[in-house]
Amino acid sequence: MKISRRAAAIQPSPTLAITAKAKAMVAQGIDVVSFGAGEPDFDTPEHVKDAAVAAIGAGFTKYTATPGIPELRRAIAAKHERENGLKYEESEIIATVGAKHALYNAFQALVDEGDEVIVVAPYWVSYPDMVKLAGGQPVIVETRVEDGFVPSPDAIRAALTDRTVAVVLNSPSNPTGAVWSREALAGIARVLEGHSCTIITDDIYEHLIYTGEKFINILNVAPQLRDRTLVVNGLSKSFSMTGWRIGWAAGPKPLIAAMQKIQDQSTSNLTSFVQKAAIAALTGGNACVERMRVKFDERRQYVQKRFAAMPGVECAPIGGAFYAFADVRALCPKHYKGQAVGSDTRLAEILLEDFLVAVVPGAPFGAPGFMRLSFATSMEQLEKGLDRIESFVQALS
Repeated sequence: MKISRRAAAIQPSPTLAITAKAKAMVAQGIDVVSFGAGEPDFDTPEHVKDAAVAAIGAGFTKYTATPGIPELRRAIAAKHERENGLKYEESEIIATVGAKHALYNAFQALVDEGDEVIVVAPYWVSYPDMVKLAGGQPVIVETRVEDGFVPSPDAIRAALTDRTVAVVLNSPSNPTGAVWSREALAGIARVLEGHSCTIITDDIYEHLIYTGEKFINILNVAPQLRDRTLVVNGLSKSFSMTGWRIGWAAGPKPLIAAMQKIQDQSTSNLTSFVQKAAIAALTGGNACVERMRVKFDERRQYVQKRFAAMPGVECAPIGGAFYAFADVRALCPKHYKGQAVGSDTRLAEILLEDFLVAVVPGAPFGAPGFMRLSFATSMEQLEKGLDRIESFVQALS
């Protein structure tokens, strides 16, 4: 059987693979602590679940328009105006099967063979492979832990070419938890003003910030870029609705129309009754989101404190999202059971196989020598898992 070149060129998602392996071990009765998936452990808010149940009871289970029902798109538009100071018409919004789907559609709509897309490293693992699936070439802009993982405008300027069709921005960041300042975004905006590329801002963690600052994206500092900026968001992280698959994109009408044509020929509409649940989330206030954010913040502080006490492990301040991105480069040359650990990938394997803790190595995020730990889990699991990681560190020679 022939497999396409595009399928052969990409890698399976390492976060999904590690999470699946951890779940398989748990199913065998093994006491694994999983820090792999970026999935809140809280239940979906009751009023959101109730809206879905009511929609099913009312028979709202048929096809809808591909970009979503008008009420949903209006609710998304109202959210952006209320919370972000951005105004959109219904025709400038498409509801998708998760924010990941919105990003996939965007790359399919923007990228031709040989086109380049700038991706800031460390990056969410799916960005480069999505670009490759569209026939494009990801161009990686490196950042430094010493700079808080914030890209310099000069680095982005150096990466821009006449083949650059898009640049992807993500703050708060997966995997680093970095929150880019107004000044940093303004510097990036000044560079991008001189180029015609599309700007994609992935705002999925906007409600999970621990610095006391208000969330902003590039349009809040450079509204003149609106006509070529796509805002991607969803409810998976903020409302603990990962399995519901609710995302959207808001942006220029021509791009949204192209994304809709692609969605017409793939998934069609977001699940009908889930759209009613999304409306309930978007119109019911953010008190439930804030309660979750406060809990995440308590866990964040605990994780940072524990890592600070582990020799050979450095963890930069976590400004947002729910990930600790720990620098374990000092551990890799050390020996475990008579052999050098060697790499972050091997370190993650040892942690899972011998210490029953699942973390994601940094290499798939474009940062070899790091590991990502999700603290979207209970304090009990965090304590147990970090105890095991500490035992591993103590076992090194």
